[in-house]
Amino acid sequence: MPLSIDQLRSDGLILLESISGSRAYGLDTPESDTDIRGVFCLPQRALYGLDYTPQIANASNDIVFYELGRFVELLLKSNPTVLELLAMPPDTLIHRAPVMNLLSPEMVLSRKCQATFAGYARAQIGKARGLNKKIMNQMDERRKGILEFCWVVHGQGSVPVLDWLGKRGWRQEDCALANIPHMHDVYALFHGGENARATYGFKGIAQKPTSNNISLSSVPKAMEPVAAMAFNQDGYVRYCKDYKAYWDWVGKRNEVRYKNTVAHGKNYDAKNMMHTFRLLAMAREIGAEGKLQIRRPDRDFLLRIRQGEFEYDDLVREAETQLAFMDQIYAEGPLPEAPDAARLKATLIEMRTAIYQ
Repeated sequence: MPLSIDQLRSDGLILLESISGSRAYGLDTPESDTDIRGVFCLPQRALYGLDYTPQIANASNDIVFYELGRFVELLLKSNPTVLELLAMPPDTLIHRAPVMNLLSPEMVLSRKCQATFAGYARAQIGKARGLNKKIMNQMDERRKGILEFCWVVHGQGSVPVLDWLGKRGWRQEDCALANIPHMHDVYALFHGGENARATYGFKGIAQKPTSNNISLSSVPKAMEPVAAMAFNQDGYVRYCKDYKAYWDWVGKRNEVRYKNTVAHGKNYDAKNMMHTFRLLAMAREIGAEGKLQIRRPDRDFLLRIRQGEFEYDDLVREAETQLAFMDQIYAEGPLPEAPDAARLKATLIEMRTAIYQ
């Protein structure tokens, strides 16, 4: 039977349990969740058998515990969430077993933190850009059909096929399309009069309102086209992807955070951008000073970002400027290239030995 968080607690398997996230950074608001992160050690029989459990979490992922071996593995990879657990402020600690004192930030901080902390910040900027795009380009719930991506040549320009048909009182069902040799996505458009489907077997421009492509029909050789029509298929495919991404986001978004974004009127997720600058500051501190500081000394600045006091474009430019200097900071800093894997392996063995004895 899989281990549960309650079982970790009742069986005394937890080595470290700490409040994490915004409350640990000192950046929480009354609406902030309480995130818990920690470390546990499997019972010895489970470790030696086939039931190794690397991680246990609750349904919402607000509470996550890493098995000691997995924890050390992530330390070697300079995972920010795991590294932070080695430097949590005392007032965030719910439990810390003495054996955890064998691990310290100094053992694992390295130049790899540039790729993880600054890399996470870069990813947050990407998320901010994506959210800004969604906010600035909201999409109607009604999904467009392919006819709205079809255009008829008219004079020296073009007009939407729906407008063109409307002026003539024609239905798209009474039309037919045929390929024009050597012309990509441009078709000869024919009109067969009422009941053209029954008379000529015309399939219309689109067979159904939900069709994802135009329809080609067999046309009598003597029939002359009434127009040339272009179908912007690439534009339609892009629209469908954007439509799905937008409405998936609407269905999954955190409404409290979204309302906050709308309320401050700057069109970016303020919490997302706050954590971008937190990660940048932590990356800079690690690279220049070799220290991991969880409780943020720049709290006031970060909370001003969260409150929407800055313009989106200004924040993105500043973040990109800071990222551009990271190579220099890490090249001149005191850190080794990577954590000492042999030392960490020996420490892990020492910790397990102490725990099981």
